[in-house]
Amino acid sequence: MPVWPMHARIDGPLVMIGFGSIGRGTLPLLERHFEFDRSRFVVIDPDDRDREILDRHGVRFIHQAVTRDRYRHLLEPLLTAGGGQGFCVNLSVDTSSLDIMRLCRELGSLYIDTVVEPWPGFYFDRSAGPEARTNNALRNTVREEQALHPGGTTAVSCCGANPGMVSWLVKQALVNLAKDCGGGHAEPAPGDRAGWGRLMRDLGVKGIHIAERDTQRAKHPKPRDVFVNTWSVEGFLSEGMQPAELGWGTHERWLPPNGRLETIGSKTGAYLLQPGANTRVRSWCPTPGPQYGFLVTHNESISIADYFTVRDAEEVVYRPTCHYAYHPADDAVLSLHEFFGRAGVRQEKIQILNEHEIVDGIDELGVLLYGHQKNAYWYGSQLSIDETRDLAPYQNATGLQVSSAVLAGMVWAIENPTAGIVEADEMDYRRCLEVQRPYLGPVNGHYTDWTPLVGRPGMFPEDIDPSDPWQFRNVLVQES
Repeated sequence: MPVWPMHARIDGPLVMIGFGSIGRGTLPLLERHFEFDRSRFVVIDPDDRDREILDRHGVRFIHQAVTRDRYRHLLEPLLTAGGGQGFCVNLSVDTSSLDIMRLCRELGSLYIDTVVEPWPGFYFDRSAGPEARTNNALRNTVREEQALHPGGTTAVSCCGANPGMVSWLVKQALVNLAKDCGGGHAEPAPGDRAGWGRLMRDLGVKGIHIAERDTQRAKHPKPRDVFVNTWSVEGFLSEGMQPAELGWGTHERWLPPNGRLETIGSKTGAYLLQPGANTRVRSWCPTPGPQYGFLVTHNESISIADYFTVRDAEEVVYRPTCHYAYHPADDAVLSLHEFFGRAGVRQEKIQILNEHEIVDGIDELGVLLYGHQKNAYWYGSQLSIDETRDLAPYQNATGLQVSSAVLAGMVWAIENPTAGIVEADEMDYRRCLEVQRPYLGPVNGHYTDWTPLVGRPGMFPEDIDPSDPWQFRNVLVQES
């Protein structure tokens, strides 16, 4: 059996909000890598279906929802009980990340989440315009808070696999690419944000796909009228019904007719007037090679593009395009097809495939840096369900990529307790990957000659730009 390192001590209360698939997977990692007072560890969730796990581990459970009206009343005594610096681990849906983050700063408690989550109603608010429902709009509320209250107790925003880990992978991929391109760039890597932007620009990177292929498959076929996924169905449908959204690069020459440039905050991105879970893009992963993915909005699409922007005074002179290109498990693809065929009415039942229900497969999650002299470079995790079972309980490969990123973010927060609000792009990628890497399976880099123009034009006329294969015009699957 491996000897797992004890990374840090949490000297105050430990409060986990949410005990879904990611909460269950995070629990054993907390016990394995942190010293803490178990009597002050509490989990809060409105669903008690997995209470047996908490009882087995001797963890206090509060069967209650964290709501807009009662979150302060509920959380304040828990985060201050017994003294010391508390840690709030927010892994829930339908809770305001920003409001809980503010409370933690007032109390001097550390904080981490995996997404900028709003109170209920945001994702499906028909009275709000499309841009108001983007991740850019959500992210901007946290960035405004960061600008208004710089420094202070550390609050790590959006630190799961993606957003989160993929921002660390981008930096490591850039360092690898610089070395392979003979640019003389080696560790130590650039020391500040401006240096990273210049490195990406100088290497000729036009954009980044968060390129993922989940090949995990269940022992039994998906039943009709059941939404099957390898992680939260609520979370997937919430983000999937937001507008398709991407960081908009300076090399782009064409915006789709239903595309709009963002006007909120950093104005880094663009969005389409259609849901991301019904928007297809061409991408590439090592195992399948060329593939279709869904252009589902994610925080990292905006944060990465924003982080690597190069400016001359106020003028943007370089920015990479960045977006998610997600091929979920085949059962999830069928579930989406069924969902949209039902006119957007969710199936009566949902099923999250756990480690016992999956027969085989991997979650291949990485970053595809494209447009440079070597064409395209994918770098990421190729974690299998078999290795996941050996590494940690209560999760599949998808979940372990997320829960181990939460672990890394927590370690970084404890080691940097006065950093204020930070995103994964602003953290030490080397330290975070050092903590997380034992849980990622093979982490490899792959070059490919593939471009979105390979195999085109085909048997039908297409609206393509042959002068630059990496234009979004060629990546987007346009309906003829």
